[in-house]
Amino acid sequence: MEQRDGRTVPPTLGVGMVGYAFMGAAHSQGWRTAGHVFDLPLRPVMAAIAGRDARGVRAAADKHGWAAAETDWRALIARDDVQLVDICTPGDSHAEIAIAALEAGKHVLCEKPLANSVAEAEAMVAAAEVAGSRGQLAMVGFNYRRVPALAHARGLIADGRLGTLRHVRVTYLQDWLVDPDFPLTWRLQREHAGSGALGDLGAHIVDLAQYLAGEVLVGVSAQTETFVRERPRLDGPSTGLTASGSSERGPVTVDDAAVFTGRLASGALATFEATRMASGRKNALRLEINGESGSLAFDLERLNELYFHDHREPAATAGFRRIVVTEPDHPYLDAWWPPGHGLGYEHTFVHQARDLVEAIASGTAPRPSFADGLQVQRVLAAVEESAEKNSVYTPIAV
Repeated sequence: MEQRDGRTVPPTLGVGMVGYAFMGAAHSQGWRTAGHVFDLPLRPVMAAIAGRDARGVRAAADKHGWAAAETDWRALIARDDVQLVDICTPGDSHAEIAIAALEAGKHVLCEKPLANSVAEAEAMVAAAEVAGSRGQLAMVGFNYRRVPALAHARGLIADGRLGTLRHVRVTYLQDWLVDPDFPLTWRLQREHAGSGALGDLGAHIVDLAQYLAGEVLVGVSAQTETFVRERPRLDGPSTGLTASGSSERGPVTVDDAAVFTGRLASGALATFEATRMASGRKNALRLEINGESGSLAFDLERLNELYFHDHREPAATAGFRRIVVTEPDHPYLDAWWPPGHGLGYEHTFVHQARDLVEAIASGTAPRPSFADGLQVQRVLAAVEESAEKNSVYTPIAV
């Protein structure tokens, strides 16, 4: 520990981030805030941010508080003031950047889904295992695990409050692709995104189902659909802008929606729906888990609330009850506001930063690990295989 003006100051952890769009802004919020809320064993320092557009990345650095800007992620990795590389780029670059960062001796945080293919994810896990033997840590960014209500739900299930699990059902509904003239961004191109709603939204709900249940999916049966098969082309790569006055359209090469059933290792049944075509739904992630002794229900649009039913109570008084997850003994909340003062979406990234910093300081494996990300990737691949073959059931290798 460093002494400064009579105060003990923890050692620094230099963070470098690759990517500065939506996820970059969210991760920046996490790194900027975590050390001001939690008493961390290491002090995150926002050393540098990287992006291909010099003007854009400099503006992002100034806006979000990064000390330096780079236009080449390799230069960011090579910096001596960067000990952790945070990857917030499209999926097609995750493997290359993560493996290079691990080989350069850096810790890594990588946004979900871990990669665009099982083979890429396996290579990332292998690199993480080698790096782990040198004390480097790698984590995948499934931020919804850090919603206090969902972390509390995991604790209740782990404590046996639901008994043997029977059903897990999860939906994630958005509507930002309903307009057929929405432009052909990178998220609609398989070579960049890997898949559509399946990887973008489905990865979250697969991870949540497995995290909450404490077990993995062992097989799926699926259908996917692309409702709008052509969209207006962009002016340039990933600009998000349509060509001025142009009517040229290009093919959408990913799914708009995916629905699938699954079976957990214990035999519990699971159902999933992920779509970006549900008009009126902006970010509607909802789940319910039923066990022999009780049930839990959660809605992301009311993310400070968890609904719990104890089936062992007398029928005359039993039923779902609302738990306001803002008490100091609920996960993450001892450092925040008085009870009843809710948190929001951005706080999940603060909690994610806290958990990773504490894992690095203690040398303990962070969760979700790259291996956890690989398991989700295998489920996504099985969903696509099942949908392509129109098969009844596709087993998942473990």
